[in-house]
Amino acid sequence: MILNLSYQKFSPNLFVDIEQFARSSSADIGVVKIVSDILKDVKENADQALIARTLLYDKVELSKSDLQVSLSEMETAVNSLSNEQKQAINEAVENVSIFHQQNLPKDWTSKNLHGATIGESYYPIKRVGLYVPGGNVPLVSTVIMTAALAKVAGVSEIAVTTPPNKDGSITPELLAALHILGIKEVYKVGGAQAIGALAYGTETVSPVDKIYGPGNAFVNEAKRQVFGIAGIDLLPGPSEVMVIADNTANPAFTAAALIAQAEHGSGKEKIYLIFTNEDSFDLIESEIQEQLHGLSHEQAILEIFNVGFFAVHTNDLNKVAEVANFIAPEHLELQVDRESISFLQKNITTAGALLLGHYSATALGDFVAGPSHVLPTGRSSRFSSGLRIEDFFRRTSIIQYDRQSVERAKSSAMVFSKMERLDGHGNSVAIRLNRTQQDD
Repeated sequence: MILNLSYQKFSPNLFVDIEQFARSSSADIGVVKIVSDILKDVKENADQALIARTLLYDKVELSKSDLQVSLSEMETAVNSLSNEQKQAINEAVENVSIFHQQNLPKDWTSKNLHGATIGESYYPIKRVGLYVPGGNVPLVSTVIMTAALAKVAGVSEIAVTTPPNKDGSITPELLAALHILGIKEVYKVGGAQAIGALAYGTETVSPVDKIYGPGNAFVNEAKRQVFGIAGIDLLPGPSEVMVIADNTANPAFTAAALIAQAEHGSGKEKIYLIFTNEDSFDLIESEIQEQLHGLSHEQAILEIFNVGFFAVHTNDLNKVAEVANFIAPEHLELQVDRESISFLQKNITTAGALLLGHYSATALGDFVAGPSHVLPTGRSSRFSSGLRIEDFFRRTSIIQYDRQSVERAKSSAMVFSKMERLDGHGNSVAIRLNRTQQDD
């Protein structure tokens, strides 16, 4: 396969093409129907559906007793790690924990205009389910980017599902990371059937309150369909990157950044490039061609570039920001000079993660930097954010009135009662002033 890249110059019509391109990986009607059937099967047939679907999709024959990973399997996995692997996992866990500890929500109270006490209390979600992609690209880092947050939040029950390899095992590095994080409940189940098991429960898998983690189109559609039975974090689909490169960018760095995200392996990754120096495009294309040689996923990456690459040329930073805000990329590398970084960071408000400067590779965010790499895709960064520690909590609002504060609130409350024709509401306020009640 030959690398054949092209680009468009900025124009008002550009945005129509971008939207069509960005939506091309959305779930189609066929995926919706398949997922609906899988979820129905899991709901009705429980463990037997998981076993049958694992055989059908993963070509692995499991018994009921095989569904849950044993403690001995996890211990063996940890013992198989090299010291370098253990150090890398522990370093990533520490960085992710440090980052998210900064955002732990805190209970608070205050007084409103009536003198009543108001506030919020936060509680860790009791039981969560984490989906970790496996197979050809076992995402060890996703274990850390989800489970470490749950641990920092104080979640008491954490269940993990991940698809088995062809021999029925789970990739040792992935299992080891789970064990290092203290996760003991792990199931050899992938795909939409795993989401169904977490939402509905089976004989082996107890249902969870909320489901987290990235996945393919089938996993995302399953999360969409079970929402309401269980909570979901977001719908992170195939990986995306955008690189904005000016005349200070190194074409080798730019090419490497684009290649790295094309490597994820779903076949539907989106790769965006905005460049200000028209002469640099050929240099970047040449670097891509050169760097691809010898990579283990060379052909798959090449295919992504030929069907999932979108490039725009403009030397106007205002237009650069306009295009970037419209695309709302999952990862955005700013390979530009310092002055331009300052401008773009202020004016681009829709990126899932901003990576500032020539040395801030997206892969550092994927693996070890600290923020979770579970990020919105498919232009959904326009209205949602990446996975945060707050997503592992639920919030309860607090309201406490006494007789004096009710007196102050009565007039306005009665006006609302009349406006909304809800006289029972008004009475529930007034009666507290007409009858005596000893305070606790």
